[in-house]
Amino acid sequence: MTTINYTDKIPNNVNLGDDRTLQRALEQWQPNFVNWWDDVGPEGSTDHEVYLRTATSVDPQGWAQFGHVKMRDYRWGIFLNPGDAGRQVHFGDHVGEKVWQDVPGEHRANLRRIIVTQGDTEPASVEQQRHLGLTAPSMYDLRNLFQINVEEGRHLWAMVYLLHKHFGRDGREEADALLERRSGDENNPRILGAFNEQTPDWLAFFMFTYFTDRDGKFQLAALAESAFDPLARTTKFMLTEEAHHMFVGESGVSRVISRTCQVMNELKTDDAQALRAAGVIDLPTIQRYLNFHYSVTIDLFGADQSSNAATFYSSGLKGRYEEGKRGDDHILKGQTYQVLEVVGGQLVDKEVPMLNALNEVLRDDFIKDSVAGVERWNKVVAKAGIPVRLTVPHKAFNRSIGALAGIRMSPEGRVVGDQEWAARKDTWLPTAEDRAFVASLMGRVVETGKFANWIAPPVMGINRQPVDFEYVRFN
Repeated sequence: MTTINYTDKIPNNVNLGDDRTLQRALEQWQPNFVNWWDDVGPEGSTDHEVYLRTATSVDPQGWAQFGHVKMRDYRWGIFLNPGDAGRQVHFGDHVGEKVWQDVPGEHRANLRRIIVTQGDTEPASVEQQRHLGLTAPSMYDLRNLFQINVEEGRHLWAMVYLLHKHFGRDGREEADALLERRSGDENNPRILGAFNEQTPDWLAFFMFTYFTDRDGKFQLAALAESAFDPLARTTKFMLTEEAHHMFVGESGVSRVISRTCQVMNELKTDDAQALRAAGVIDLPTIQRYLNFHYSVTIDLFGADQSSNAATFYSSGLKGRYEEGKRGDDHILKGQTYQVLEVVGGQLVDKEVPMLNALNEVLRDDFIKDSVAGVERWNKVVAKAGIPVRLTVPHKAFNRSIGALAGIRMSPEGRVVGDQEWAARKDTWLPTAEDRAFVASLMGRVVETGKFANWIAPPVMGINRQPVDFEYVRFN
């Protein structure tokens, strides 16, 4: 078992004490991180004692312990999965070579870019979720929000460690910049568009953690294949924590749907205004939120054709999702993949070199995974006997990146004109009125075991605790 030394100022399993220069650099970065947390971390939470999961090992059989801790005192640290001395590069032009422990000079700029882009998403989501604790629908949900926040903070530490250890002065400057950018800031925004969107309410939060943290799963899984071994080992452990974030999103939306269906049956109506008057979120509004968060998230995978994606793969920097389970040659030269483009007002398939289409390959893997979860939401609706289905919109819908950017497309995948888009957009995407209504429901409920009217309680509590456990102690 690889344990983590919690007597160190910075908990770690990378023998940080053996590299005094690196340790001092990270100890200088640490107060800036805490200042960032105080400035734009969870609002009004400084004195709360939260029932949090803290990593104590990277052994999958017993890697964490639970207990009440003040978030500001959370033991953020640096944890890598155990190394494999015999590990080889298993895709791209370097297949069969020994993996790299240091950054090859020719790949330095690309690796730094990959690490910075991933690292930038972690503090961004904390900033986006900063105010949500003030409108939590229950103590259970408040605790889950805070768990996600501290783990995103630790994922930032994971990327900062790689920057400091492997990229010298450039890395230190990039690590500082990760604390200087701000989500949604006009002058110094976060790198990726979805991380500059607001997360103003809990339905948006659940959709974000379902869809956007799922993007994180696929990006981290692709990086866990990397020939740069420290990055692969770091992201493998991050995936362990990411699973809970997606659970919060999937179960959260499921509970919203469950409560809505309950009230639909009690009132024997599907009228949106009647349901809103009863204080629950109607299914069409949930569908519009789904459409928005899904379409914003699939843009995160980048352009459907990308020479950078080809370079990252051939160089061994970033693989495909579950690379080792694929039955091809893992080099991909001469292979093709279908992407979409619009020709003469119609969507058509286009064969392109697979190496250039690897963003699209990862996006399609994400789509399959996302659809499976939406089907689980539909089982909640079906169990309630309601003849409605939630659907994932077409992947060309509401896109801002790549060949499909700016194409007017219905959720069903039909190219529409500007006039029809303007007339129907408000039935496809959340309106200001939708957001104002959802915001009106966001009153804080933190009495032990109580839940807001618009959401059902969970089936079970955290870590075998009861649902009405005191997950947060307000001091």
